[in-house]
Amino acid sequence: MTSAFSEISALEDSGIANGPALGAGSGTRRPLRGRGNGLTRLASAALVTGLVAAGALVGAGAAAAEDTAPQHPGGAVAVLDGLKTYDGAKIKTDKGTQSVSAGLFEMTVDGGGKLKTYCIDIHNPTQSSAEYKETPWAESSLGKNADAGRIRWILEHSYPQVDDLASLAKASGAKSLTAGTAAAGTQVAIWRFSDKADVTAVNEDAEKLADYLEDKAQDSTEPQASLTLSPAAVSGQAGGLLGPVTVHTDAAEATVAPPADAVASGVKITDKDGNPVSKATDGTELYFDVPKGATDGTASLTVQATTSVPVGRVFTGVTTTSQTQILAGSSESVVSAQAAATWAAKGPVPAVTAQKNCADNRIDFTVTNNGDQPFRFTFAVAGDVYTVEPGGSKTASVGVGEDKSYDITVVGVDNDFSQNFKGVLDCVTAATPAPGGDEGTDTQTGASPSPATTVAAGDVTGGGEGDLAATGGSSATPVIAGVAVALVVLGGGAVFFLRRKKSAAAGQ
Repeated sequence: MTSAFSEISALEDSGIANGPALGAGSGTRRPLRGRGNGLTRLASAALVTGLVAAGALVGAGAAAAEDTAPQHPGGAVAVLDGLKTYDGAKIKTDKGTQSVSAGLFEMTVDGGGKLKTYCIDIHNPTQSSAEYKETPWAESSLGKNADAGRIRWILEHSYPQVDDLASLAKASGAKSLTAGTAAAGTQVAIWRFSDKADVTAVNEDAEKLADYLEDKAQDSTEPQASLTLSPAAVSGQAGGLLGPVTVHTDAAEATVAPPADAVASGVKITDKDGNPVSKATDGTELYFDVPKGATDGTASLTVQATTSVPVGRVFTGVTTTSQTQILAGSSESVVSAQAAATWAAKGPVPAVTAQKNCADNRIDFTVTNNGDQPFRFTFAVAGDVYTVEPGGSKTASVGVGEDKSYDITVVGVDNDFSQNFKGVLDCVTAATPAPGGDEGTDTQTGASPSPATTVAAGDVTGGGEGDLAATGGSSATPVIAGVAVALVVLGGGAVFFLRRKKSAAAGQ
């Protein structure tokens, strides 16, 4: 582990049964086994698309095999296709003037759908085919940016949300606008707020649009996530309802499915009265109904919907610091979110969630314990030990350097519980051009000499139209992304996964 993980502090000790919805690192769970020294048995595999993870538990004598139930913080996951609709711009820095391409990127959504995005990190290059996830403003560079709301206003009042280019040209005083110059002018205006950059559009009409948008921009609120579940992890004893897990979505309806082996396991997804639930809307509360006497174990569910992702949602790299993007347009796209539950007949029953804290450059871990015995935990990167009493919750933090990868494991002191979180803290925009940047360097597509090489020239189509209507009228072609989550999508339905304990021999 790196020295960036030097800061660990307990932040909160309360009697809250289940922590808040959190999401900050791909997680891998390892079940408990007996009462041995958990520090000697750390799980290390991580999921690359999920940033929220839930603790897994099996009873004494059960296998110590790793459990990789699907984890996902919620919303859209997409792969960067490249810069598609653009024109030229110039940035003035203390190193001189740099030529860049300014305009719209496109992404392909995992499961189906297309996104159009603008850059909000001008000096950080993209990585070719980088995987991105929908992210709250607080977990990105917009969390510290007082002008974040103005950026959203620009997105809602310019191209492609306003696709009447003649009207946009008239309003801004431009003679005429093409898709490319409209995209460039919009991007330039955004950079002035996202990066405080001294940037101008090469095209005179694009520059007039940029000036108009910068002058007119007003503060706007952050858009609602397309789909999230809160909290992402619950725990408790068998024989009752574990939850609630609340659905937050802008979709008209989302799909919830029962366990794949519901007949064998008896675990159901219900409302607070124990009635089975297969559909959800914003605010729906879901519970895991675990029958009395059920074998100690863990289960995770997926809620899925098809919707247009709200304009203004941020997209950050899943495991790499690829250039941060902000959504300008969306087709109908597949979005999903996961939550997990663990249960046991006796002893501690922990659940762990995590959140990036961009304000303080750290990862905050919230550990809840709904068992009947205290749960003691520590981090593999430091030796402080924390105790969570039955029915209680505690939050502790690990400091992480900006643009640094982190690999942090929460470890049970008195048992074999361990859960690993991996990710990248990317909370601020790059202050200067990429190393080696010269006149003619394309910062936005990252052509400058840098480990983060980007979209190849052959992948970029200058001035392309490729518009996504504000209502989201493109096809949702399914794609297979390189994601390490066990999601099974059956039509529009969500899939519920149940992880049952493995044999002791399998875990040795």
